[in-house]
Amino acid sequence: MWKLIWPILIVILSNTFYNVCMKSMPSDVNPFGALMVTYLVAAIISAIIFVFSVGPSNIGDGLSKINWTSVILALAIVGLEVGYVFVYRAGWAVSTASVVANIGLACVLIFVGYFLYKENISINQIVGIVLCMFGLVLINI
Repeated sequence: MWKLIWPILIVILSNTFYNVCMKSMPSDVNPFGALMVTYLVAAIISAIIFVFSVGPSNIGDGLSKINWTSVILALAIVGLEVGYVFVYRAGWAVSTASVVANIGLACVLIFVGYFLYKENISINQIVGIVLCMFGLVLINI
C-alpha cells in the first residue's frame, strides 16, 4: 500500500511548493530568466541523483536509453511553467488556478487515454466530466 501512497504524497507536496513559488514570483522578474535558473538548479540536482543511481561507470548506458520523450517533456514543462507564471500574473487565486487546471487536465486525459492508449471510458467517467465542468462553473462564480 505504501508504494502507492508515497509517490502521490511527493506530487502533492511538490505541487504545493510549486504553486506557492509561482504565485510568489515577483511580477518584474522575467519568467524565462527565472525558469533558466530553476532548470539549471534542477539539472544539477538531477545529474547528481542520476550519477548516484546508475553509478559513474553506467552513465553512458543510462543516457543511451533516452529517447524523444525527454525533448517533448522539456517543451511541455516550459509551457506548463510559463503558463502558471502568466496565470498568476493575470490575477488567478492560488486556491483556484491549480484546481481549474487540474480538472481540465483530468478531463482531457480521459480522452487521451482512450485515443492513444485504448483505455475504456466508463459511464462514471462521463458523469465525472460533467460534474467537473459544473464544478468549474461553481468555482469561478
